[in-house]
Amino acid sequence: MNEVLKNARRIVVKVGSSLVTNEGKGVDADAIGTWCRQMAALAADDREVIMVSSGAIAEGMKRLGWATRPKEIHELQAAAAVGQMGLAQMYETKLREHGMGSAQVLLTHADLADRERYLNARSTLLTLLSHRVVPVINENDTVVTDEIKFGDNDTLGALVANLVDADVLVILTDQKGLYSADPRKDPQARFIDVATAGDPALEQMAGGAGSRVGTGGMITKVLAAKRAAGSGASTVIAWGREPDVLVRLTQGEPIGSLFVAATPKMTARKQWMADHLQLRGAVVVDDGAVAKLRVEGKSLLPIGMVEVVGEFHRGDVIAVRNLSGQDIARGLANYASGEARLIARKASSEIESVLGYTSEPEMIHRDNLVLA
Repeated sequence: MNEVLKNARRIVVKVGSSLVTNEGKGVDADAIGTWCRQMAALAADDREVIMVSSGAIAEGMKRLGWATRPKEIHELQAAAAVGQMGLAQMYETKLREHGMGSAQVLLTHADLADRERYLNARSTLLTLLSHRVVPVINENDTVVTDEIKFGDNDTLGALVANLVDADVLVILTDQKGLYSADPRKDPQARFIDVATAGDPALEQMAGGAGSRVGTGGMITKVLAAKRAAGSGASTVIAWGREPDVLVRLTQGEPIGSLFVAATPKMTARKQWMADHLQLRGAVVVDDGAVAKLRVEGKSLLPIGMVEVVGEFHRGDVIAVRNLSGQDIARGLANYASGEARLIARKASSEIESVLGYTSEPEMIHRDNLVLA
């Protein structure tokens, strides 16, 4: 745990409804203020933090005077719409107290399944981080349907960790971590301090939802750790009211349960790209571009492209080939094939005049490109 947390530079923090709303009583200003103070401390330590926060529906229920969680989808969506206002306002107020900016980002699982929307969300989040703004993410409960009934922000936290190539996902909950059995029922239950993410035995240990406010439970957290490990991110499950939990974790203190990703980040990303066996197309690049990619580790710029092969959309995985036709890399295209043909051999500064807009200055950003 020492090294995994101490070396983490990009961290996704997920907090559950019961913590954010003090068991459904409404947005807990003190708790959010505590986490915001710690996030500011991490930013001062040159770390990037993204917050995935539940609590909109619970806060909306309080504001609407509802004592029990409704079952009708339209009522849940209404509660989310009302509660999201208070949730975003509280994070903004508390982060500003520490000189940090905040941004509300509402996502659905569909946003991260669609490759173009995936790229758009990724670009937005990374831009916010570069400006020392903390993205506060919640599921867009006002428009989703099945997710509001069966989904959970543990899964969303893992998807966001995948999206931004996070080093660590920290899930703050109302429990100390994972036990081998329910400690309330089994006095012999053993605390799991370190394990390998994705170990099937962990899922057998985890039980069902334990809070009347939230929809998750330890099983969703264990599964989230497994999902986050797919992109090389390790996961910590810890008690959200542990004093200075985020700061102490990044100092290497062994708090909570750590699920270590078995696959390093870059290896995981390369594997993800390699799994796209059916490439949508390719771009042929000149020798100068090959050198930039292979030797200098740069992004692929339009000026280095000499030919566009096939038909593809923004967000599709395409091959990068040298003049001899050999695949030297693959990556996510920032422009569709028709647009790529128009901007080939053009400087990035010319993209707007050619297309009428600029999506990105690169055809493939180096973060979304792996060498063959």
